[in-house]
Amino acid sequence: MRETNNVVCSECGAVLTESNTHNFDGQIFCEDCFNRCTTTCDNCGERIWRDNAEGDSNYTLCSHCYEYSYTTCEDCGRLIHNEDALYEDGEDYPYCRDCFEKLNNDAIKNYSYKPEPIFYGSGNLFYGVELEIDKGGEEHSNAQKLLDIANRNEERIYCKHDGSINDGFEMVSHPMTLDYHTNNMNWLDVFEKAVGMDYRSHNTSTCGLHIHCSRSAFGKDYEQQEQAIGRAVFFVERHWNELVKFSRRTLDNLNHWAAKYATISSTTEETYKKAKDKRMGRYVALNLENYNTIEFRLFRGTLRYKTFLATLQLVDEICYCAINMTDKEIEDMSWLDFVQRILPKKPELIEYLKEKRLYVNETVTESEEM
Repeated sequence: MRETNNVVCSECGAVLTESNTHNFDGQIFCEDCFNRCTTTCDNCGERIWRDNAEGDSNYTLCSHCYEYSYTTCEDCGRLIHNEDALYEDGEDYPYCRDCFEKLNNDAIKNYSYKPEPIFYGSGNLFYGVELEIDKGGEEHSNAQKLLDIANRNEERIYCKHDGSINDGFEMVSHPMTLDYHTNNMNWLDVFEKAVGMDYRSHNTSTCGLHIHCSRSAFGKDYEQQEQAIGRAVFFVERHWNELVKFSRRTLDNLNHWAAKYATISSTTEETYKKAKDKRMGRYVALNLENYNTIEFRLFRGTLRYKTFLATLQLVDEICYCAINMTDKEIEDMSWLDFVQRILPKKPELIEYLKEKRLYVNETVTESEEM
């Protein structure tokens, strides 16, 4: 009896005839399995395994074409050819045309939006503010009203989407000196308008006030900057209890968004080394992950103007001490020593410290936050 060598599909096992046999990548398929398991690249026409295909629901690509000729829109995730990708000036985030036009026209930018910084004021220590507001809606028309007030003569703030906020957005300032924030930036008008549109910042569970400080102000070279920043970290770790009270945040909220390094040692150098070795990322009280700034993340959001100024003034005092004092002076400085050296030119800070019973045991009735 003569044997017959039947050819079978390597996927389903069906017996094949010459007319319905397909060969691919060393395997034999029936027509149905061939179409189900493989496809072609819409860019170069090469046959590829479906499991290895790149692209989206509208366009299929081999890995080579995807890597070298295509990218995805930062905002909507749509596949776009490299030649069709659009970019903001100085940025590396690609956008499709629809999202790029929306990005430039909408008052509330997407989370990755980061324009070239504009520095306001005279000096070398600049503060960039990120203030989250909620409960009033993520409405472009509302954001535009705040921008119209703040940016009357020049662009000083912009607004961004933030996924941690339920029904609002984030206001971000360009870098400004403390004097400019206090005497030139019309924060009071912005806050009053926001409150009038039912936005809140303190009375939410979502909002923070983050303050970025220019790293270059901490020293003329990297080594000096690291030493001064180490003193700032030591100060925050050493006076954690007082700063928690100042911050208006709960411990649970701080542990989630602005945790303590918990590395306090007897020296600033050892404390800073332990903090950096822990590699806790950016959700720490003093975030060191940014290239050009250090970021104080401790504070709960506020639309109360005096509290906002007091918070800026506190950060300025901490930075001044870190930059101008020695390691030994910072290590020996008590909280009482710290508050007693604050000059009368920072009345909002002194008043707020009294409200929180953090100023030489004097007390004042607390004001309502928003």
